[in-house]
Amino acid sequence: MRYNERELLSLARQPAEKAAEVLMRVPKKGSVLKKRLVKLVVNFLFYFRTDEAEPIGALLLEHCRITKEEENVFSISFIEEPERKYCFECDSEEQCQEWIEALKRASYEFMRRSLIFYRNEIQKMTGKDPLEQYGISEEARFQLGARRQ
Repeated sequence: MRYNERELLSLARQPAEKAAEVLMRVPKKGSVLKKRLVKLVVNFLFYFRTDEAEPIGALLLEHCRITKEEENVFSISFIEEPERKYCFECDSEEQCQEWIEALKRASYEFMRRSLIFYRNEIQKMTGKDPLEQYGISEEARFQLGARRQ
């Protein structure tokens, strides 16, 4: 997937759904835990050096697995690249659980399932497809069995 660097920087400056300083380890050989500011914006997790305004990296929360590792620690790995695993250590178990839940809600897959669920609920209540007015009700990505391309 290609990204426009300016648009990513603009997104990184948006208000975060969740942000905190945590210890983070990237999937490089010999990598150690380092204090990073992590910021969740839509379905991107940006990470910053604690003394800098520009992000040093971003993770697109798509086709990923968020896993509880040990006390106060969770990881993000990618389904197609399981060896690409980012580890995060929080200050408390509560903070760790909050991050896990927020990251799972931010994934494309969760948003898609939620949209389909609410679409069906609205259709049951009103008898009308709420996406029809936008001309997108037949698109594969809005169907229950469809996978994003």
